[in-house]
Amino acid sequence: MKILITGARGFVGARLMKELEGAIAAPSIQGMNEEQIKRIVEESEADVIIHTAAISDVGTCEKTPEASYHANVLLPVYLANSSDGRKLICFSSDQVYRGCESDGQYREDEAKPANIYGAHKLEMEQRVLDRQPDSVMLRAEWMYDYISPRGNYLLNVLNAEETLTFGKQYRGITYLREVCENMERVIKLPGGIYNFGSETTQSMYEITKEFLRITGSRQQVQEGSAVHNLWMDCGKAAEHGVVFSGVMDGLKRCLGDYGLI
Repeated sequence: MKILITGARGFVGARLMKELEGAIAAPSIQGMNEEQIKRIVEESEADVIIHTAAISDVGTCEKTPEASYHANVLLPVYLANSSDGRKLICFSSDQVYRGCESDGQYREDEAKPANIYGAHKLEMEQRVLDRQPDSVMLRAEWMYDYISPRGNYLLNVLNAEETLTFGKQYRGITYLREVCENMERVIKLPGGIYNFGSETTQSMYEITKEFLRITGSRQQVQEGSAVHNLWMDCGKAAEHGVVFSGVMDGLKRCLGDYGLI
């Protein structure tokens, strides 16, 4: 099975390239038109397309909404238009829940974006599914790894030089290795939208406090007042065998894998 991966040099794509048998790296598709995307898909002869490329920085999307729309909506739509006969998997985001007012945990039908990035991801999901109903949309959490070309939760905490502050926020964070391990089952998912990642009943403050304790770090963490809830219910994916460790178990596994505990 050939698997075409967009964003192959990015945080998620680079790890998928290493872990998935039959992975093919797409060239950078930034700024491409539909005809160029179609040519890449056809020449790859791929059976599956995993779309990880995006402008994922929320602040950048707010400052450059047109660039965000092209990257986060139009490019995946172009892929959908070019993927007849192929399984298309698109990474979406837990930011689609940023404007939800209930306490969570949020299920897939409760989305309410509160920023441009989340709004564009939500529009992308619907437009791709309208074109290719068998596609899989993964509402991914913030992912982490120890070996990474870019900042993520794990590295941010380990390398922090000042006191860390986390508001009263509930959010899953996910070990990238477990993302890769689940992709074979993801490819077999029925078309639709799935919350994707580790679940937790702890706040980010509680998670970080425990993380610092088990690593023996002298770093300090304090709880801020800001409320930030991106708490997802991942039961729909779990019904199909896509299962992750809980947040703390995933962090302990990662630290053990790299000899940090």
